Amino acid sequence: MYPAAIFFLAAAAMSAASLPSTKIQGEYVEARTADVYTGPCFANAETGVTGDLAVMGWKIDRGVWQGVNVDGLSVMGVVHASGTLGDPNENPYPAQAVLIVDEKANIEQRLALQHFAQQIGGRLLADVVRVEYQPIDFALADDSIHSMKATMVAGAMARLETRPLGDRDQICHNEAVWYQPLTPVDHAMPAYTVAQMYMGPGLGTVWSSPGKRSAFVAAFHLDQ
Repeated sequence: MYPAAIFFLAAAAMSAASLPSTKIQGEYVEARTADVYTGPCFANAETGVTGDLAVMGWKIDRGVWQGVNVDGLSVMGVVHASGTLGDPNENPYPAQAVLIVDEKANIEQRLALQHFAQQIGGRLLADVVRVEYQPIDFALADDSIHSMKATMVAGAMARLETRPLGDRDQICHNEAVWYQPLTPVDHAMPAYTVAQMYMGPGLGTVWSSPGKRSAFVAAFHLDQ
């Protein structure tokens, strides 16, 4: 091998080794203003009418984002889209978002959490109109996503609460997962929305949308 080629390969290896590490995992919860577990007649009735608002959140169990340790921290995203989220026949963009970052985080961690949320959220969280810092509390029954009982609260600004779906939640008895989760996740399970609300500034609207089959509880990981 020519000396120049050896130098180039060595430089490339050193450059890759110097990149900040990113390895992150934890739990995820979301709810929107349209049912995600439903029958076709109910889904069709909501398409284009609702489903343009959503609250989502990530609790990081262990993680390093671009070289910054974010163990035990949380971040939430709140979205106001231009159409029904997840509908393949409708364009929900442009969408505006508010990020709520764990107030326990230091300056570096706050930036890391914001960048993480925007990367995993993609176009949905691309246009962030406001960043808020709030105490974020996350609880998962039995410490397991399989309980499907999750609560995530950001001060008085945002709240998500879910429980498992049961037979009594079926209306037409041909329900299925109609929409997929809004962000990349592992092993997502649909859940019943006990509470979903946003009472903060930035999106031109506030809402409370409980009592729907509109949530997902999941695990997530990102390894780059």
